[in-house]
Amino acid sequence: MTLKLVSTKLTSVSALFENYTGYGEAYDEVMGPNGVRDAYAGLLRRVNKMDPDEVRSRADYLKSTYVDQGVTFDFGGEEHPFPLDIVPRVILADEWEHLEAGVAQRVQAIEAFLADVYGEGRVFRDRVIPRKVVVTSPHYHRVMGHVNPPNGVRCHVSGIDLIRDNDGVFRVLEDNVRTPSGVSYVMTNRHAMFQALPEIANRYRISSVEPYPLHLLAALRAAAPSGVSDPVVVVLTPGVYNSAYFEHALLARLMGVELVEGRDLICHNGRVSIRTTHGLTPVHVIYRRVDDDFLDPAQFRSDSMLGCAGITTAMRAGNVTLANAVGNGVADDKLVYTYMPDLIRYYLAEEPILASVQSWRVEEPEAREEVLDRLDELVLKPVDGSGGKGIVIGPRATKKQLDALRAKIIEDPRGWIAQPVVQLSTVPTMIKGEMKPRHVDLRPFAVNKGGGDVFVLPGGLTRVALPEGELIVNSSQGGGSKDTWVLAGKAKPKPHRNPLAIPDAVPMVALGEEKIQQQQAQQQQQGRIGGATC
Repeated sequence: MTLKLVSTKLTSVSALFENYTGYGEAYDEVMGPNGVRDAYAGLLRRVNKMDPDEVRSRADYLKSTYVDQGVTFDFGGEEHPFPLDIVPRVILADEWEHLEAGVAQRVQAIEAFLADVYGEGRVFRDRVIPRKVVVTSPHYHRVMGHVNPPNGVRCHVSGIDLIRDNDGVFRVLEDNVRTPSGVSYVMTNRHAMFQALPEIANRYRISSVEPYPLHLLAALRAAAPSGVSDPVVVVLTPGVYNSAYFEHALLARLMGVELVEGRDLICHNGRVSIRTTHGLTPVHVIYRRVDDDFLDPAQFRSDSMLGCAGITTAMRAGNVTLANAVGNGVADDKLVYTYMPDLIRYYLAEEPILASVQSWRVEEPEAREEVLDRLDELVLKPVDGSGGKGIVIGPRATKKQLDALRAKIIEDPRGWIAQPVVQLSTVPTMIKGEMKPRHVDLRPFAVNKGGGDVFVLPGGLTRVALPEGELIVNSSQGGGSKDTWVLAGKAKPKPHRNPLAIPDAVPMVALGEEKIQQQQAQQQQQGRIGGATC
């Protein structure tokens, strides 16, 4: 059956799409001015052959499998099953090649920037970015000054958030190079989708996501201290109360390494060891999912029970590698984000492959004057915000909210940037048994092994805003996700034959140790899909 588009409405498709229409100015990734876009034509033809009730039944199956697996996220202080939509997001091979190159370029520029600001500071002398912008960032840590990682890598794992604007152009929304979360959902989504839609998934050459743990392990081993030929790698988690604990446990298991908490480690003589039943075993590389502030009570928060005292001393001595490095958050700062195009040109002598979203630096007087005049037209973001918290969308804000925002900006202009309202692209999403357009973004994950070898996981995590018209896609704001299918070209990897086996959820321990639980709860933003770090 031929698919066509009439007055921005899909016709001659499954009854699920009878009332599907786009969102005005937003770029719809399925519907174009000439009909169904190439990426989705085959998918919709196959969906059209399925009974609508059967599709709804399989959508319910996806929800139940995540309940059984214990794949949850924190929303409103409670754990909920992570919503996975039945309709995948499809990206063509040539589109992905462009995104892959742009993400890798961005990671290399961020690496150069971090090495410079914690080293010689050439970028300040050459007036590319003011020193004040960097040293006033809440995530700038002087303890990292002149610390050179063994293989020069600070961003072992990066999550670069992308959106598609009104014209269908992919743009970078923000960078996440502290402890980015969400890759576990990429793998579990793929496993679940191949079970829910096998007759459709197996008809496509979809680039595999299964190699990710092997690439991550290779990058961690490559970052081992000098002279260590067979490094011991561990994953450091805040504990079972952290909303990303499922991911920590999954990655440790798939890499075949130990999952540890801070109390399992001990620092002595400038080295780190893990306590075992056979005594102390040296640790050389720590893939840490603990925030900087909680990592070392001897250096940062003295009341932290999540990290290990002395771990930064061992790192500075070159005896252990922390992945990602302490102090990376300065590159996550949204004010620094506004300088990234210039930083790419400065460090790489290249034009940015991926554009950024237009931004106003509110700390600059002229920009601040314009922003204050246009508060009801713009989106205001706190520079160190996470999980969509603190964002004010001007056209949807009340006068009281705008007045409060105005006072905050005047009091702390360094703490804000402004951007135009961007209508994120839409993709069909099942809402109450029917397909409706919902806004999405994309978080590709990059693994840096050093020496210019950056692996970008095909596809990444597509996050979807489930409420109608909502532009904030974060799970902490009630968002969900989609499996992201990158259709492989002729020379691309073969499709899945045996989807990745996802282990059962790790059981929760008995409640207790209230102080540890409270600190783990304080780190929830580190595990939420969509925070500044995830």
